[in-house]
Amino acid sequence: MPGLFLCGRELALPEDDAYNAALTFMKSMSYISTRGQTRPMSFQDAVITGLAPDGGLLIPSDIPRVADRLPEWSKLSYQDITFEILRLFVDLPDGDLRDLIERSYSTFRHPEIAPAWKVGPVHILELFHGPTLAFKDIALQFLSNFFEYILEHRGTHLNILGATSGDTGSAAIHGVRGRDRMSIFMMHPHGRVAPLQEKQMTSVLDPNVFNLAIEGTFDDCQRIMKTIFSDLQFKERFALGAVNSVNWARVVVQIVYYFSSGLYVMNTTGSKAVRFAVPTGNFGDILAGYYAARMGLPISRLILATNENDILARFFNTGDYSLGRVVPTISPSMDIQVASNFERYLFYKVGGDSRKLDGLFRQFASTGHLTIPRDDKGRVDDLFVAGVGRTSETLAVIKRYYEQYNYLMDPHTAVGVKVAESCVDDGEPVICLATAHPAKFSQAIQDATGKDLAHHEILDRLADAPTRCTVLPADEKRVKDYICAHA
Repeated sequence: MPGLFLCGRELALPEDDAYNAALTFMKSMSYISTRGQTRPMSFQDAVITGLAPDGGLLIPSDIPRVADRLPEWSKLSYQDITFEILRLFVDLPDGDLRDLIERSYSTFRHPEIAPAWKVGPVHILELFHGPTLAFKDIALQFLSNFFEYILEHRGTHLNILGATSGDTGSAAIHGVRGRDRMSIFMMHPHGRVAPLQEKQMTSVLDPNVFNLAIEGTFDDCQRIMKTIFSDLQFKERFALGAVNSVNWARVVVQIVYYFSSGLYVMNTTGSKAVRFAVPTGNFGDILAGYYAARMGLPISRLILATNENDILARFFNTGDYSLGRVVPTISPSMDIQVASNFERYLFYKVGGDSRKLDGLFRQFASTGHLTIPRDDKGRVDDLFVAGVGRTSETLAVIKRYYEQYNYLMDPHTAVGVKVAESCVDDGEPVICLATAHPAKFSQAIQDATGKDLAHHEILDRLADAPTRCTVLPADEKRVKDYICAHA
């Protein structure tokens, strides 16, 4: 059968009949670049490639429609819904896919993986029951197992290069640590992540884990990562892969919890549609909801919530996507101005015109802004509404929900709840994504409530743990030199 291609080179396939047969399973689904200059590839190649060679993001050639399957899916477990959704996108034998799913979620502390609870006027979807107490675990536990699966079949090694504003780093590191065929180089902005988020990363001392504190913002880390990936010779020489949400696997796995929670809440409330409130800085989490809606889940609104770093809220309210200064806040994972997944959404917004999209991003690179026309009602997209939860408002939400409902939430979740409350409609339930355990942001909880309430045994054990980290300037060459020396 024909080989697989990575960066234009044909790769040898292993002599494994079951594995090779699986590669013919899904000929109808390939992955293309938003910039239109990369040859279509399989799911496995898309995952290993991460960022497309032409600098774009990889997306599925088609979005499957599943509305007719929702009554059946509403009766399934989280793992079974995951299987039904992923098999539409991946090129794996069913048995192997089920095994990867079971192994990935065996480490979660709640049997429902992502339970949803009614709390006051909203439903809270808890996504923090994984190993590092953050929603990133849901995708990164699967991705790390999937990486290992591919690498074992191909007999190769992968060096993962990532950038994190907090939770991606610890989730990716804990997924990769100790694995023979992977090393990870994770950049975070020096002094700009929550202390416990930093400790979760830097206390992992496995020899295949390298923490890099970059003297700058998360946007600097992300810029360095994308620039290095655009050097195709360097990328190929060191077999670089991505775990950030530029990797399509991250997004597709996150689609699942929109279906699982949406179907559950509709069943329990009798509603015909739901609304989701999503705190977001990099647009990856809410992008998964956008795909879920396009697949046929009846989502009437995606409520986009930002903190003071409001580039995304401004875009959906005005059509203007323009850079501002990164403002440090108590929700540091959202302290972002350049949202890497925004390009996937914009590809659909311009009708799949890669040339037009490329022109918009060239304009953005040179001027720091781009503009999309609004409709005659002044809206960019009927599906989206957007708002901002500022620090004082976030603290007030944490305090109020603790006092009124005995529910403690982290500051990112509180940003989402604050914006969601302005969109509550008695006819349609609102599901707010709870993205991290409150114990990861104990100081914010204490500031809000006046009490030392936020603890978790996993985090408490980190207090005296030894750490290892290298501080580097926000310079692409210095990061490349470090990779050369340690990969």
